[in-house]
This record gives sequence, structure tokens and C-alpha cells, in this order.
Amino acid sequence: MSQTKLDAIKDSALTQFKAATNTKALYDLKVQFLGKNGSLTEIMKDMASLPKEEKPLFGKKVNEVKSLLEQVYTETEEALKKAEIEGKMASEELDLTLPSYTRMAGNQHPVYKVSEEIFAIMARIGYSVRTGPLIEKDYYNFEALNIPADHPARDMQDTFFIDPTHVLRTHTSPIQIHSLESEKPPLRIVGTGPVFRCDSDISHLPNFHQIEGMCVDRKVSMADLKGTISFFVREFFGPGLKTRFRPSFFPFTEPSAEVDCSCPICKGKGCSLCKQTGWIEIGGCGLINPKVFHNAKIAYPEWQGFAFGFGIERMGIIKYGIDDIRLFPENDVRFVRQFLP
Repeated sequence: MSQTKLDAIKDSALTQFKAATNTKALYDLKVQFLGKNGSLTEIMKDMASLPKEEKPLFGKKVNEVKSLLEQVYTETEEALKKAEIEGKMASEELDLTLPSYTRMAGNQHPVYKVSEEIFAIMARIGYSVRTGPLIEKDYYNFEALNIPADHPARDMQDTFFIDPTHVLRTHTSPIQIHSLESEKPPLRIVGTGPVFRCDSDISHLPNFHQIEGMCVDRKVSMADLKGTISFFVREFFGPGLKTRFRPSFFPFTEPSAEVDCSCPICKGKGCSLCKQTGWIEIGGCGLINPKVFHNAKIAYPEWQGFAFGFGIERMGIIKYGIDDIRLFPENDVRFVRQFLP
């Protein structure tokens, strides 16, 4: 009785498989005959009523039928898929006269454009680019740069602490220490990359980009520093711009100065960007503090140096007249496309 039932299932399945007109109907038949609750699964329950000596033979025949049906299913499925594709190709046509989809062109981000332009300018006077880790040891971010433990920059309101000894770097100055430790002077380098501070408003971001120059050589003076920055300002913003230093304080330079240049927009006449002063602050600079050389095990005063740093977003704001620094990280293609070459 079980054998007759098995033969009937096989014949029915083969007939219906071959009669299927599409892959969905064929799959439904597979579920009906070979599925978890299909006919072949149900017939296996009949084995319980068979004599013990007939069970192995019947089980073998069920497996043979199952293998046959799976083979026929696969062959039929491939034939139906091929037929369906050929049917689509015959019925569907591509109208080449229709207008194409409009794809909005992208562009290099202004942070990238400004960075590459700065690298190119500094390369002409012998500077090469360096990068460093974003997560810095407290030592490289603060101590080696002559920033003591009680300095306000170490306050939790200014710095993102990872743990008591690691921070998200607050400036690119640690690259100076890494370079001084791993390379022999004379050195002319530009350190660059993202930095992080707990600050966010129309003119500040918690994550922004800096570029920092360092020159270490024999008999380096403030005159060398001002000449370098003046050259950079003229090359980056345009000819005819003046540069001035204002006394300031940074723990890692002595003496230190804030750097201003005449406004590139109004050429020093006064406008909204420079707040009618004719001058714009672009960064800080100074001669490298002897304590920094001592921490990096560089012989001072045999070797002397200067360093300067600018915010890349700020340089872009000044050059392109951008009124809100928060536009930079939004990655709005409408903003980025304004800086097409």
C-alpha cells in the first residue's frame, strides 16, 4: 500500500513539475511535495506500520524519489528562468530617445581644497607633510608641549578625555613632538589633520582641522618666521596683502604672537568679514620654547625653531567668504558645488 502511494506521489509530482508555467508556480509545487509538511514527508510516517525488515528498503525508495524530484525541479526551474528572461527581452524595449537621469555632480570638499593648496605652497619652500594619531597620550598632547597639569586646556570642558592618560587630540602640535623624536634636524614639516574640542557654535566646531608648520634649524629667528608667514599669506590669499604680529602667549612657543593679515575681501578697507577693521586673525605662531626642545631631547640653542598654526576651516571661511563654520561638516552637495574650479 505504501509503495503504491509513493509511486502515485512521484508520478503526480513529475507531471505537475513539467506542467508548471512559471517559477512561482513551480516553487509552490516544490513546497507541496518536498516541503516540511509535503507529501513525501507525510508518507514517511507510514513506515511505522511496516514490518521491521521492510523499513530500510522503503526508506531507500523514498530517498530515491526525493532525489529524482529535486533533480527534475532544478532542471525545470532553470528552463523556466531562461524562458522568463527571454520573454522580458522580447517584450521590453529601451527607448534611446528618452532623456537620461540627471546626476548632480559632486566636488572636492573645501577643507580638502584648502589643505591641498596649503601643502603645495609650503612644498615650494621645502616643507613636507606629516600626520599623527587622533587619540593621543596626555604626554604628547600636553606635557611635552609645556602645558602643565593645572593648565586650563586640560579642563573637561575643553578636552575630550578617553581615559586619564589619553585624549582626542586638541591640536596638531603633538605631531611636532613625534617628528622631533623620530627625525633628525634640520626639519621643515607641515602637520595636519582633524582635532577635537568641546566647543560648538557659529564659529566653532567640536571636530575641525588644523595645519601646523614647524621649522628647526640653526640660528632661526622671528624674522624667518614672519618671512615664511608673509610668503604664505600672499600665495594663499593673493598679492599685496600685509601681515602683522600681535604679542600673545602659547606654552609651547616663546615669544608668541597672533597672526593677522589684511582682509582678502576688502583689501584692508573694512568690510563685514573683518568687522570694518581691515585685518583678520588667521592663527598663532612663535619661536619654539626651549622646554619643548628639552622634552624632545633636541640640543638647544644649537638647534632653534619656529612653529605656526592655522585652522583649515577658518582659512576657507576667509578665502571663500563662508559665514557659518557649521556648513563644513554637513556634506550638503549644494554647498560643496559652490567651490567648483
